[in-house]
Amino acid sequence: METTTKYYIYIRKSTDEEDRQVLSLEAQMTELREFAEREKLEIIETFIEKKTAKIPGREVFNNLLDKIEVGLPHQFGILAWHTDRLSRNSVDGGRLIYLLDTGKLADLKFPTSVFDNSPSGKFFLSIALSNAKYYIDNLSENVRRGNRAKLRQGGWPGQKPFGYIYDHRLRNIVPEPREAKIVKKVFAEYATGKHTFQSIAEYFAKLTKGKVKSNFAILHFLCNELYMGVMKWNGEVYEGKFQPLITRRLFEKVAEVLREISRPRKTKSKHDFPFVGLFHCSCGSMITAQWTHGNGGTYRYYRCTRKHGACSEKYLQENDLKRKIIEKSQAIALPTDWTRELHTMLDIEEKKETKLATVSAEAISKKIFLIDEKLDKLVSGYLDNLIDEDTYRKKKEQFVEQKISLKNEKESLLRKQIVGWIEPAKEYIKTLCQAEKIASMESLTEISQFVQKIGTNRLISEKSPSWIWKPEYEFAEATLARFAVRQNGSDTFSFPKTSRSPILCAGLDSNQRCPKAVRLQRTGIATIRPAHNKKQL
Repeated sequence: METTTKYYIYIRKSTDEEDRQVLSLEAQMTELREFAEREKLEIIETFIEKKTAKIPGREVFNNLLDKIEVGLPHQFGILAWHTDRLSRNSVDGGRLIYLLDTGKLADLKFPTSVFDNSPSGKFFLSIALSNAKYYIDNLSENVRRGNRAKLRQGGWPGQKPFGYIYDHRLRNIVPEPREAKIVKKVFAEYATGKHTFQSIAEYFAKLTKGKVKSNFAILHFLCNELYMGVMKWNGEVYEGKFQPLITRRLFEKVAEVLREISRPRKTKSKHDFPFVGLFHCSCGSMITAQWTHGNGGTYRYYRCTRKHGACSEKYLQENDLKRKIIEKSQAIALPTDWTRELHTMLDIEEKKETKLATVSAEAISKKIFLIDEKLDKLVSGYLDNLIDEDTYRKKKEQFVEQKISLKNEKESLLRKQIVGWIEPAKEYIKTLCQAEKIASMESLTEISQFVQKIGTNRLISEKSPSWIWKPEYEFAEATLARFAVRQNGSDTFSFPKTSRSPILCAGLDSNQRCPKAVRLQRTGIATIRPAHNKKQL
């Protein structure tokens, strides 16, 4: 009695785009059912899979073959749209041929081609399966070759990161204005060191008005070197020809913060005592705080922890501590009416620095040209087998990073047209003005941060706070004190035209124009020396 072969339908789509999957699978299903109806084929089950056939291990496909292996010989066949739907690798293709050889698989049918279960039919089937494998292998190689070519030209072949969009005209990624601003803000905010992954994720979500990202996603975002113009692909570094969103300096600062939080420390919840941790007691112990009830109210007091034994220092009420901090800070308070003249002089210096910035930019361009020459020689040496691949990759990464760093430096010079000491000088003036306004500060935390900024070795002795001025503020305190003594009651003030800047010492050697000024080149902090009429202080 002749047995009738029954068929399994197998359809597959490898793309991950759900809408395209459904459309393609539906089209295959329709075509195969119409073909089965025309050929009067009995369909017993349909297998649908959404996975690539490039590598073995498809669950649905293996389940189909397992069913055929345990069934009766010459009972079951497979109906598919094309041979490449069944296999694109040698393992699955070989398994199909073996099932035909052993008689477990009775037949293979395709609407687009015909293969008889005969030696010649299996031969042509194996050729078709091999062609499917060749196609996918060749496609992968073409994609890899295209990616390498694009990387060498400075284009990013991968998925565009947040902050960029793909420009088809330039065939590269370009900043998306709104997202680019968010990237800069998030990196700058995290670089302050005051955020955890959770808090920076919430900040990111607030800016994007989206969902809070996972810790892993935030870490990947903060470690993405694409944002500073460096492309890493398969372990090799390339220079991006697209506009970076952040500088290398900011990226490295974020990396430093990430290294710090990788060593988490246990912290205890703290009460709201703004000046705790700011001062030591005269005995060497830290100053702590507590709530005290009395005189019809609740007050905060600061006292010695007595970690080093008995201590005779008395309690200090918070308002008294605040008042004494304000009084001591007035020693560096810069009158607000001086600020305009100081900024005018800095503007003059800024114009001078603009010219110097142009010269510096030209010097950087020459360095970039030399690095390009070294890269050309490195590639030539590698192609001539004079340099091994590991050395080539390491040297190339080194040169590319140097080049990107120089380009960032050059762009910064040309964009800001200012270098070195002017911005720190303006910030310094701002701090001196802040000392005058400290009394009006409502936030005790801001006062605490201000004291940390201007002084070190902060102590409380006999209910009075004291500290050692940082060098730049020590100079300001001494200079303003001398000025107060010498002005002889006069309210007028002017700067000599021959002076480079009022409280002059931005980057000057302590043996030059300002003999009593501290050397501040290393810190980049500018101090300013006032003068009264023709007298040089």
